[in-house]
Amino acid sequence: MPTTQREREKARRRQEKWTQRQAQARARKQRAWAIVGIVVGIALVTAVVVLALNAAGEADTAAEPSPTPATEDRELPPASAAEGREWQTTLSTSAGDIEITLDGAAAPQAVASFVTLGESGYFDGTDCHRLTTAGIFVLQCGDPTGTGTGGPGYTFGPIENAPADGLYPAGTVAMARTADPDSMGSQFFLVYEDTTLPTDTGGYTVFGTITTGLDVVRAVADAGTADGAGDGSPATPVTIEGVESQ
Repeated sequence: MPTTQREREKARRRQEKWTQRQAQARARKQRAWAIVGIVVGIALVTAVVVLALNAAGEADTAAEPSPTPATEDRELPPASAAEGREWQTTLSTSAGDIEITLDGAAAPQAVASFVTLGESGYFDGTDCHRLTTAGIFVLQCGDPTGTGTGGPGYTFGPIENAPADGLYPAGTVAMARTADPDSMGSQFFLVYEDTTLPTDTGGYTVFGTITTGLDVVRAVADAGTADGAGDGSPATPVTIEGVESQ
């Protein structure tokens, strides 16, 4: 083979090797960045989960029923939508049906809000996120986030139809709220044993009474909380499957 041809052949092989090495280097760099991306992604997801768990833990530390407001964007229906009448409501849950009579005469704003949310399917698929079994005997529901921090995008007040002596008999259905009397939203609680709640900030709006199905709530209470504490998520999951009022 002539010298010039051999030199050209050597040059060609050198070029091929160089091109191959460059391709390998680029592949290694891409793999490295992919690994970095995965690690960063895992770190971000872990951070978000930790923050969410911390927020949920902080939300449920209060001794009395107390949501924090609003995660959705809805308008408060007028109290006039429920004034002067009773509503027969079926709360269908995974634990069994609960029949409730809603008192629109005594608590028109709370009833108007509850009925409107129920008819729109707002409660469907939501979990009753909190059970208290020590001192206060209630099952709290109505939060679409299941954390105790969710709401419909509005809050309302003032408090309606709160018992002056702070006694909420078994079967009472009342609105949950924060220390602010005007912080009611979508969360409510079902009283399964006579319970006395503080009256110093105005009490809690009583807007209904369980007529059938109190045994369903008591069965959930008898099973206790998931972690055995006196205040936490129920060991027996309770999911609202539908709300019908007429």
